[in-house]
Amino acid sequence: MLTRRHIRAKVMQSLYAFHQGSKDSMQAEEKFLKKSTEDMYNLFLLNLELMVSIRSQAEEYYKIVKKKFLATEEEKNPNTKFINNQLLRRIGNSNALSELIENKKLNHWSRDDEYPILIWNKILESDLYADYIFTETTSYKEDKDFVVDVFKMIIAPNDDLYDYYEDHNLTWIDDFPIVNTTLLKFLQKQKESDEVLKIPRLYKNVEDENFARELFTKTLLADEQFSEITRNKTPNWDQDRIAEIDSILIKMALCEFLKFPSIPVRVTINEYLELAKEYSTPKSSTFINGVLDTVSREYQSNGKINKVGRGLM
Repeated sequence: MLTRRHIRAKVMQSLYAFHQGSKDSMQAEEKFLKKSTEDMYNLFLLNLELMVSIRSQAEEYYKIVKKKFLATEEEKNPNTKFINNQLLRRIGNSNALSELIENKKLNHWSRDDEYPILIWNKILESDLYADYIFTETTSYKEDKDFVVDVFKMIIAPNDDLYDYYEDHNLTWIDDFPIVNTTLLKFLQKQKESDEVLKIPRLYKNVEDENFARELFTKTLLADEQFSEITRNKTPNWDQDRIAEIDSILIKMALCEFLKFPSIPVRVTINEYLELAKEYSTPKSSTFINGVLDTVSREYQSNGKINKVGRGLM
């Protein structure tokens, strides 16, 4: 689920928390990094489970309107495309998702069912839903496109849901954009030929999990060394005026230059420029690029940067 860029962002957030907090111990912050990444995964699972709960609310709604004393013909025979949506049914029938929700005790929507109800009502009132049920027939592509659009236009931007997540876990607010983007891509990748829903793991492989831990610890252990490098390359800058996030991103990039021989220099620079654009000031990427470009050129020329493999410089 997590890409290397996502991992770098989580490490950046953990380093920022360490520098802003009491700095009790590196071990404590390692645990925070581990927990915050697991919490991000939980948020992904909760959003998937929310779709299951919304579909359940739709089923209850249809049952109720059918029993109305003065039900209209349309209410007696509603268009059930929504509850028969092929992608929603696949998500709801996923044993893997059900087991993860149970094992992680993510029973939010059975406990706080007003939120699935709220989202279902938003869907029911939308033009998106009206257009979708305009016809009785459907296809897998139409079903999937509808679910994707519902997530993009109704679920992801919902303020009440955002407030709910913020109340339950403060780190989820930082994770929200990453999780929404990841879930959107996940939904878009679902194929009609897939027999079951394949839930992604938190880390793609052991190497990525190790990368997260090592990038955090190695950057923190060499903090003073990287601070000195930054000071030497920015002599005309008041160090107190350099944004905290910019300083952390530069240190992480320096760590990759010197302590991760398999990661190309250009990849490192590009990744941290993108993170600067997303998390720091408008001018940060230009500043960070200048520092990293200067350091990388100097260190490559004097042999301080040693990368393993072809084309890694």
